[in-house]
Amino acid sequence: MGELANDVAALTGRHMRHIVRVPEKLIGVTIAPVVMVLIFGYLFGSAMTVPGDGNYREYIMGGIFTMVMFSAVGTSAAGVADDLKNGLVDRFRSLPMSRYAVLLGRTLSDLAMTALSCVVMAVVGLLIGWRAHHGVAKTLAAFGLLLLLGFTMCWFGALIGLVVRSPEAVNTIAQLMVMPFALLSNSFVPLDGLPRWMQILGEWNPISAVVSGCRELWGNPTTTVSDALPAQHPVTTALLTCGVLLAVVAPLASRAYNRAAAR
Repeated sequence: MGELANDVAALTGRHMRHIVRVPEKLIGVTIAPVVMVLIFGYLFGSAMTVPGDGNYREYIMGGIFTMVMFSAVGTSAAGVADDLKNGLVDRFRSLPMSRYAVLLGRTLSDLAMTALSCVVMAVVGLLIGWRAHHGVAKTLAAFGLLLLLGFTMCWFGALIGLVVRSPEAVNTIAQLMVMPFALLSNSFVPLDGLPRWMQILGEWNPISAVVSGCRELWGNPTTTVSDALPAQHPVTTALLTCGVLLAVVAPLASRAYNRAAAR
């Protein structure tokens, strides 16, 4: 166990040092989230109305935080595919280290980058009027839920990168995966105005559960009127969904790593 921890720490540090040497990679986790907050907060916020006269800038923050965490799937997928293409995985395979250490090093470093996005978005959100109203414990619990989603998506991205192997192809696949979940959820607009069948899909979309969970923990406006389980118990649903996905995806990624490294 100690050797695994040392290997994970070494590989995570390697990935983080690479980011320092290529600071352009920070643009995607700093500038892009700021642009999202400003566009949705001001441009869309001027035209959107939250039922109950809620503050749209508070309403939207849970959705933006969640979508940035969910988008981590593309970052990890591209990074793993690039490692395969450059032969880095072959070099790691020749060393006496666990396959989990290689994948954990990648996913933890990607999670750290995603966490940086959270910090940047939180600062910008506070500047435009977003507030968390339910105390420090629940505020941190919401960020913990977001990081759990981000960690799960990093593993999902690692699996995609190992299976697809092409950096160009994984970006397309990640975008095709993210867009439907993002649009068919309560991230940006209430689900009430959709046709009933689309409402059901949106209510059971795991993204909606995370978004609603964050809004509930932060005390931000919500528009939940559904009797569906994810809408009534969003935090529990989000935790269970992320836990089950992580328990399934991590072993699959490990097996895919073995197959990819043996090619």
